Amino acid sequence: MGKLLVLIGIGGCVGSVLRYVLSGTVQQLTQSANFSYGTIAVNIIGCFIIGFVSQLVDSYGLLNAETRAFVIPGFLGGFTTFSTFSNETLNLFRDGETPLAFLNVTGHIVLGLGAVWAGRALASSIWR
Repeated sequence: MGKLLVLIGIGGCVGSVLRYVLSGTVQQLTQSANFSYGTIAVNIIGCFIIGFVSQLVDSYGLLNAETRAFVIPGFLGGFTTFSTFSNETLNLFRDGETPLAFLNVTGHIVLGLGAVWAGRALASSIWR
């Protein structure tokens, strides 16, 4: 169990740093002060990756326990930003940006579920 916790911690560290860099880059590219494009981009990418990896694990047992721990709860747990999404959504409501708050929630849920499905479908089609 100790080795798995270390792997999860290392994966989380890597995922968190990559989340910060990617989210900041996307946000800077969009030049938006009102909407969190960086957070939604990271969440959709993370959903796609977890769908892809989960399909490979479920269907082919592709990753051993250590690699799964590093990638899924570690890297992807650090990379995706659901808590940030939740906070930003509440801030939009607080600031009277109700349409943007609903767009944020709808976008994350619909696009997130779609990205998980697309990741699983791609993995399934590649490794038939």
